[in-house]
Parts: sequence; structure tokens; C-alpha cells
Amino acid sequence: MTRGQKILWWLLLAFGTLLAITAGTALWAYQKLNGNIRTDHAAAEALDRDAAGRPAAEPGEGRNILVIGHDRGSGTGNARSDTVLLLHLSGDGRRADAVHVPRDIVVDIPACRTAGGERSEAARDQFNWAFQHGGAACTILTFERLSGIRVDHHLVLGFDGFADVVDAVGGVEVELAEDERDPNVGHDLSAGRHLLDGERALAYARARVHVGDGSDLNRLQRQQHLLGLLHERITAQGTVTEPAQLYPLLKAVTSAITADPGLDSLDELHGLVKDVRAVPDGGVTFRTVPTVPHPTRPDRLALDAAPAGRLFAALRQDRALPHPA
Repeated sequence: MTRGQKILWWLLLAFGTLLAITAGTALWAYQKLNGNIRTDHAAAEALDRDAAGRPAAEPGEGRNILVIGHDRGSGTGNARSDTVLLLHLSGDGRRADAVHVPRDIVVDIPACRTAGGERSEAARDQFNWAFQHGGAACTILTFERLSGIRVDHHLVLGFDGFADVVDAVGGVEVELAEDERDPNVGHDLSAGRHLLDGERALAYARARVHVGDGSDLNRLQRQQHLLGLLHERITAQGTVTEPAQLYPLLKAVTSAITADPGLDSLDELHGLVKDVRAVPDGGVTFRTVPTVPHPTRPDRLALDAAPAGRLFAALRQDRALPHPA
């Protein structure tokens, strides 16, 4: 488990919701934070309408939660998922598996119901485009067809909320070895140390094409590094113990969350976090869906069928994940 994976796991799946529960006990604050969380009724309704084409739930008490990070302002003008993680909690409570789904895998995206009530056309394209076709429901249906795994719940985390979190803690400091500039996302920093506000931190996180090797993996590593710096700033400031500092942070975090009707409250999110934290040491595993370079599409990926099939089968059957090749 790399440091970056630990940080991504903590921030995306536990950090915000745990803080929300440990905030002050004032009823008004609880109700305000609880009301910030949006319910994804549209996705729930779309999934109900497409229920016949979804995988059957496997027997047992294992749960699958799809965590979708999306970015509506990436410079493309399109709302596409930026990060997708499957969180699988075993039925016996002794394992938690976090599986990253690379955004650039070329997959079959089904015809999905759009916000206007119509259907998009089925397409073969990169995985993160599914969100643009039909929101969280289309991302879920695409993942289910790819893996055969039934998704029980989902959380959508908005990237715009990340900027608010950075501002709530007074910015985050980065140090660059050389000048960086990506005009596609408004990223322009000279070499040296910089204290970034939310807007500039978001541009740093979005930068890809003109930074480093231009790959999605490079951007993911930059995002993990930035999340690590943000985590260090929050814990160093003692934000979690100071209500005056904590409330703005919690407001930003909860305002960034959209959840299905089974996870759309602080109590339900707290239950999820408790279950994750109750997993014994050594029971948390991290994987990435196995891929290979796509044979005909430059800078895109194809599913590595055999190892991916073994990974998906273990998740469906609530078994320990196979060791990566």
C-alpha cells in the first residue's frame, strides 16, 4: 500500500464524513451539515428503470459502494468522472477492498437516460465519458457491465468542493522544481514554493496535458500528492479539535457530497465509516483494475481480460482478492 493510496482512501472514503460526525453537538449545526448532503434521486430512478439489465446481487452480506469524483470545470466544458473507486466491504466485516477504475479504459457505455429524460446512444469510449452520457447512473451501469458486479450504493464527490475545502483551511503549500503551465485548466506557477488558494489548487489538480509526461497516471499522482499536503495541513493546524475552524471545513466537505437514498445522511455515512474503521489491521487492500495499452487508440487503455476477470470474480463472490501479477 503506497502513501498516496492511503491518503486517497482516507480522504475520499472516511475523512470528511468522520469529521462531520465528530463536530460539535449543537443540533442546529448537525441539521445544517446534514442538509448540505444532496440525494441523487435521478440516479436512483434511472437505475430502477434499468433494473432488468443489471447484475443480480450475490448471496451474502458483502456490500459494494461506488465512489465517483467528478469535475464539471476541467476546461473541457463537460462533466466527466475524474476518479472512480469501488469500495467492497466483506460480509464478515474482516475485509475492505478499494479498487480504482482507470478513467481511460475503453469500454462499452450503454444507452443511458439523460437529465432530459431521453436516452443517449450506446458507445464504445473511455470509461469516464459515461458520467457525461447519463450521470452517476450511467457510470454505475457501465461499471456493472464491465465487471458483472452489482453496485449497492454510490457517492459522488464534486471537485468544486475540493476548492472550498482548501480555502477553509487557509490554502495548501506546494513546492515546484520547475515552472509549470497548462493553459487548458488555468494552471501557471513558477518554480519554487507557493501557498495555493482553492482556485489555484484546483487548477494544479486538473493539470495534465502540459505537465510532466501528460499521462492520466501522472495527474493521479499529482492529485494524491496534493491530497497528502492538504491532509498534513489540516492535522498540523489542529482543525479537528477546534470547532471554530472545523465547522467551515465540514460545511465545505458535506456540500461536496451527493449520495443515493441509502447514504444521504450523516448517520448513514457514519455507519459506513464505522464499518470501514472496524476492519482489522491487514484487512484493507488496494487494487487497480488490470489494464494494458489499447492496441489502436493512443494514450488509452484496454482491459487486461484474464487478471481483471479474476479480480472481478473475487469481488462478486466476496472472496479475498488475488495477488496482483
